[in-house]
Amino acid sequence: MIDRQTVDRILDAANIVDVVSDFVTLKRAGANLKGLCPFHDDRTPSFMVSPSKNICKCFACGKGGTPVHFIMEHEQLTYPEALRYLAKKYHIEVQERELTDEEKLEQSERESLFVVNEWANEWFQRQMNETVDGRAVGLAYFRQRGFRDDIIKRFQLGFCPDKYDAQWQAAKAEGFNEDYILKTGLCIRNEAGRTYDRFRNRVIFPIHTLSGKVVGFGGRVLDSRTKGVNIKYQNSPENAIYSKRRELYGLFFAKKAIVREDLCYLVEGYTDVMAMHQMGVENVVASSGTALTNEQIRAIHRFTENIVVIYDGDAAGIKASQRGIDMLLAEGMSVRLLLLPDGDDPDSFARKHTATEYQSYLKEHQVDFIRFKTDLLLNEAQGDPIRLSRLVNNIVDSLAVIPDEITRTFYIKETSQMLALSESIITNAVAKQRQRMREERQRERERQRASAERPIPNPSLQGGGETGEQPTSQSPDSSAIHQGRDEAGVQQGHGEEASSEPAAVGSFPSQRDSDVDPLSLAGADVSKRPAAGASPSLVLQTEALLVQMIVRHGEKVMCELPDEQGGQRPLTVVEFVQYALAQDNLELRAPLHRQILDEALQHFREEGFRCARYFENHPDLPVAELATELAHDSETLSRIHEKGIPVKPEEERLMELLPHLIADYKLALVDDELKGLMQQMRDPVVLADKDAYINLIQRYQELKQVQGELGRLRGDRVFA
Repeated sequence: MIDRQTVDRILDAANIVDVVSDFVTLKRAGANLKGLCPFHDDRTPSFMVSPSKNICKCFACGKGGTPVHFIMEHEQLTYPEALRYLAKKYHIEVQERELTDEEKLEQSERESLFVVNEWANEWFQRQMNETVDGRAVGLAYFRQRGFRDDIIKRFQLGFCPDKYDAQWQAAKAEGFNEDYILKTGLCIRNEAGRTYDRFRNRVIFPIHTLSGKVVGFGGRVLDSRTKGVNIKYQNSPENAIYSKRRELYGLFFAKKAIVREDLCYLVEGYTDVMAMHQMGVENVVASSGTALTNEQIRAIHRFTENIVVIYDGDAAGIKASQRGIDMLLAEGMSVRLLLLPDGDDPDSFARKHTATEYQSYLKEHQVDFIRFKTDLLLNEAQGDPIRLSRLVNNIVDSLAVIPDEITRTFYIKETSQMLALSESIITNAVAKQRQRMREERQRERERQRASAERPIPNPSLQGGGETGEQPTSQSPDSSAIHQGRDEAGVQQGHGEEASSEPAAVGSFPSQRDSDVDPLSLAGADVSKRPAAGASPSLVLQTEALLVQMIVRHGEKVMCELPDEQGGQRPLTVVEFVQYALAQDNLELRAPLHRQILDEALQHFREEGFRCARYFENHPDLPVAELATELAHDSETLSRIHEKGIPVKPEEERLMELLPHLIADYKLALVDDELKGLMQQMRDPVVLADKDAYINLIQRYQELKQVQGELGRLRGDRVFA
């Protein structure tokens, strides 16, 4: 467990621009910065970072928050893990107690797999550097390939000995759970029940996430104790933390150089990346022998839109990779290609040249994708009209996927000149292809819409009504269901599982009937349930304004009160809110609102406690997201001020704002119940019951009186 003082040091040190820049290329946008959102398929920058507020937010998917919560979301870490991540980044020492055996068992599968992989990475390195076989076979192999020791160390290369289950036995001796060892893919259990090491007698290439955590391994097979005859690689299997579609080898080591050069080189293999680093070219990643995926392209696009694809001269490989080029173009990347001399790959080419020669060749031999592809296909067509027609269609397919119209127009012009064809012919062909693409996307959207609109059976009707029947608007269950979108654009849930917790000020789903608490205003009791059809949305909106004041100013003193000794006692905002609610035996309706009030009351007397800081960095992500929205909401309470009167800073008007907000909240509660009573009095069952009807009338009259008193209170108050 991390102590509070260390947590505060981490929060003080964590800079949102610094943290986000490790994963997203940011560009200045006024007082803020913006970039492509790392949490969804973002083609136009919608991810905003505010240095002054030290927060980030995507205005398309809604994700973001403080540095801690950005790391939690991006790296899928728990709150303590995110704090440790930031502590390591800012060189802050964290002293914490050892976890108990019971706590270790509670760790998630993802966390456990990461722990096993980190241990395995260190074990592979020790085997290569500290054992006789490792130095003679593994280390010798890398040195014979021409790799310097600093490159070997940088990429954390290792070796697995030629023994059946050496790693399996070592992992069990360390106390790791057998299931997790097998799930990482480090070891395999055969049908006979025997377990053996997946990577035995192989040199090891660890695969890192963007933040440097090891998610998997690649192993190159060796012929026994020789420098190798078979170039054959085996990767870790996909599991809870490793997906070949998402990972790019070397991106962790390349990201800063990619941003600095505004360019990324894409190669095929592990040793290609290492060789280019040794030649002084660090902005390089590898697809690790797999077909390029959209996820990998988007990972690169976060840092740059310029990419150079390096081919090793194999014609079949180049032709097979054409789909990857089209995918890069479709993602808005600026694509250039580079062909190495026949028989060379980036690794072998590096061994034949100096670093200066290598870098010069890379810069001088890059070719625009359309020229590269046209030359390649023209050579293949060799004047055959049918092949030339296919060539044109092939190039048109590539041009059609380019999203930017200006870029597409320039490429069309260049293509027409190279192929000696009328520009209008290519333009029309591209237009037709884009129309076919739009129609296909429309059909796909319609299929998805049809699938989403299929009726979902209501569990409450099982056994009572026809399956799939939806409750009517008169149903008590459906009356508490509110459909809408929060400020982040996320659809609120439908049916029984719809949340009652607000996502942002001004847009709250309604609270379910069973969650509504008894209210007491001016000594009048209220039924435990609002009437069917009552809408508490205004109550929750007003309630959120109260919670907003707690988040922003909860620990601040709003006035001085006389105490029993004749002195003055400070009254804080959070104390005032609690006292005002307790006067009428009220409790906040939304669970998140109640949690914020309760925790503020627990901590406000602690030295140095600030509500905004505490709740924005709360371990409970929904609390933190709500607090961030409330703390930085640009809306003001200007509607309660007379037009033309200068508005003082909010902090200077707490004594005026809080009583008014309390009156607003209580008035909203009264209005809400009055609406419910009106609906009940129209119910034929109630009309037939004279006593019940009289009770409702009496209650209605009581609340109308309270409503008038609250209205006068709001009207009589003067605000400066």
